[in-house]
Amino acid sequence: MVTQASPGAAAETASPPGLRHRRVRLAAGEPAAARAVAVVRAVLEEWHVPVDYSLAAVLVSDLVINAAVNGAGEDLVLSVRCTGSRFRVEVHDASVRGDSWEAAETGPDAERGLLLAAARAAESGHYRTPLGRAVFYVLACPPPGAAPGGGQAP
Repeated sequence: MVTQASPGAAAETASPPGLRHRRVRLAAGEPAAARAVAVVRAVLEEWHVPVDYSLAAVLVSDLVINAAVNGAGEDLVLSVRCTGSRFRVEVHDASVRGDSWEAAETGPDAERGLLLAAARAAESGHYRTPLGRAVFYVLACPPPGAAPGGGQAP
């Protein structure tokens, strides 16, 4: 007898051990920051990631708001990845103007969301993509057996 795995199970087994990844499109006009926070919280619970839930939620909210304010006003893409030791969140937008891939706004508020990530995350930054840019943060996961970093699941 031949049995078939569900599509979700096949995708999970196709990933390298310990690596999980989810991408979600955040449509223009929807409450993108709130949806991104909900997705990150759900992923943290589902994958049992031992990081501070509140910090992860605040940082993703700031990245989404930064991308929505400074991007081209189109859909955003939220990418969440986790290995055994790192939880990485990226927000992709279409902020390409001519030869520049930097944010359209250049005043003091342009990178405000990124400053919080730089101060609180293990790693953060931005990079160019074929369609614009991505901003990201990384939270370090404590080693197995260590106490989580303070946040509690909602």
